[in-house]
Amino acid sequence: MDAKDDRKIVAFLCNWCSYAGADLAGISRFQYPPNIRVVRVPCSGRVDPLFILIALKNADAVLTSGCHPGDCHYTSGNLVARRKFSLLKSLLDFVGVEPERVQFDWISAAEGNRFAARINTLTDQVSKLGVWDRWGSVVDD
Repeated sequence: MDAKDDRKIVAFLCNWCSYAGADLAGISRFQYPPNIRVVRVPCSGRVDPLFILIALKNADAVLTSGCHPGDCHYTSGNLVARRKFSLLKSLLDFVGVEPERVQFDWISAAEGNRFAARINTLTDQVSKLGVWDRWGSVVDD
């Protein structure tokens, strides 16, 4: 088993765009590591920062993804998510969590290849950081 494959990544995906993009990646058989656990949410704007903190407690990285700006099925939910995410990133930076461990992206339903590439990139970044021990420090492999 490759060291990258044991990294746990939680992904909060918008039902309308990002989840559909992940589904397209699977249907199209784009290759990406199997270490991602998807949580489908109605809108990225509904992802509470506490959800991300709880996920980070049990995973090496967290990805939140929603519709592109202007394409949100709930008008401005993705913009709300971006504001929440910006504040959370500032907090995590203050407490010493590497910024690569918590990421946000826009992925549409037609971007299955982008979803697979995003997961590959995220897995590579996290594997370079080391294993997150869930208590706030990094353990060397």
